Amino acid sequence: MTERRISHGVADLPDHVDVLVIGLGVTGSGVALDSVTRGLSTLAVDAHDLAFGTSRWSSNLVHGGIRYLAHGQVGVAHESAVERGILMEVTAPHLTHAMPMLVPLMSSVSAFGAGITRAAFLAGDVLRRTAHTSAQTLPRPRKISAAETLNLAPSLRASGLRGGLLSWDGQLEDDARLVTTIARTAAAEGAHIRTRARVLSATGTNVELRDELTGETRTVTAKAVINATGVWAGELVDELTLRPSRGTHLVLRAETLPNLRATVTAPIPGSTSRFVMVIPQPDGTIYVGLTDEPVEGDIPDVPTPSEAEIGFLLDVVSAAFTRPLRRRDVAGAFAGLRPLIDAGDGSTADISRKHAVLTSSTGVITIVGGKLTTYRRMAQDAVDAAVSAAGLSAGPCVTATTPLLGAASRASLARLEEPTRLVRRFGTDARLVLDNARTVSGLGDDELLAPFSEQVPVTLAELIFGVTHEGAVDVDDLLDRRTRVGLIPVDRELLVPLATRALDLAKAAPTS
Repeated sequence: MTERRISHGVADLPDHVDVLVIGLGVTGSGVALDSVTRGLSTLAVDAHDLAFGTSRWSSNLVHGGIRYLAHGQVGVAHESAVERGILMEVTAPHLTHAMPMLVPLMSSVSAFGAGITRAAFLAGDVLRRTAHTSAQTLPRPRKISAAETLNLAPSLRASGLRGGLLSWDGQLEDDARLVTTIARTAAAEGAHIRTRARVLSATGTNVELRDELTGETRTVTAKAVINATGVWAGELVDELTLRPSRGTHLVLRAETLPNLRATVTAPIPGSTSRFVMVIPQPDGTIYVGLTDEPVEGDIPDVPTPSEAEIGFLLDVVSAAFTRPLRRRDVAGAFAGLRPLIDAGDGSTADISRKHAVLTSSTGVITIVGGKLTTYRRMAQDAVDAAVSAAGLSAGPCVTATTPLLGAASRASLARLEEPTRLVRRFGTDARLVLDNARTVSGLGDDELLAPFSEQVPVTLAELIFGVTHEGAVDVDDLLDRRTRVGLIPVDRELLVPLATRALDLAKAAPTS
């Protein structure tokens, strides 16, 4: 396919489209892809950048729904398992892999508690099978010995350890990279994808936009307008009431808990259904999360973790490992806001993660709630509603069988000769990333593919691609969203010159 690249601002926009999408997080990008692959002319805009909001603040896990069973949300759990299987086996095998999930059976875990957890894992495997996900993709759960448990997590406290319960879930290479890839795929299919285009006003058929770089304004008409702005959805639709909750993660260096090969779940004292997860990441860091705190007042562009949350996470995890974690071990911290629908009384932890499609009095269709794993289904439901409401002539939804750019079977990906990091992040497009960097920069592979450092494996080649193909406008786009260097402030500061160089090289290259 001939790729229409992601761009920014409001210049050269069509005056009218079938579907206009507001928001370019995972859901909005998914809506754009669903819409354009049904044959509808599509424009998707964001006031900031791709994955600017909640979509880049996840645990990087593709959940199969087991945690929703504890709250009796069977339908949500099944939907999660189905969507996990689609992501891992069809649409994005290059951006996902199986992650072992370990519950160590320490002295603090009673036999009754272990029995409940084991039953939950078996129920999760039933979800996997009903979703038709292969056991080769996600192996069956099992009980393991203390020796096997320590092999997966050598830093665990060995005293009183009587084994572990092992299950499997999906893990993303990078949540923001998934969003970027969905948006690129939508653009390649013919959608107009524009960042730095802020919505000033919107109805079901008319949207006024402002270019955040130039100040230019444009009005675009549409047959249907879909609001996919997550926690900010209520700012466009007065009738909608959300109860956001904040989920905080810590970022540790890999050497803090050496040789961690599985996600360790540590029970929160006093709870039988909530855990803190210690999650090794593909880039050599470790996430510790997460919290669930209600948020009141105005919604910030970038949420800030509280010191109380950071201390809470350190305390829970320290109880499970031989080395107590201190505040100085925290290399970075981030928080995301869940766009939960207000359904009355109760804590945010108890609010359903089910999504909803709502139509405002002005005709704007809003998709809200849900979670990253089920973005594709959320997008499908939103476009179904738009097609019905506007009487659009559209084909059926095909996103469950439409691979994202770079997707291929794991066997095919393993045979690629390009550098492992590029294959992990771009799949079969790894060659495109490298060839593009060579053409743009005139530099050799040694310089383009050299990791910035042992702790920060980012390369110049992928930064250049972020500018030329993925719509990155500035250093923030490159370091905070096209890569995740910004999660550790010290690393971010060191990498600013390399990101600036990528921007300069891309801007100096002749346009194609």
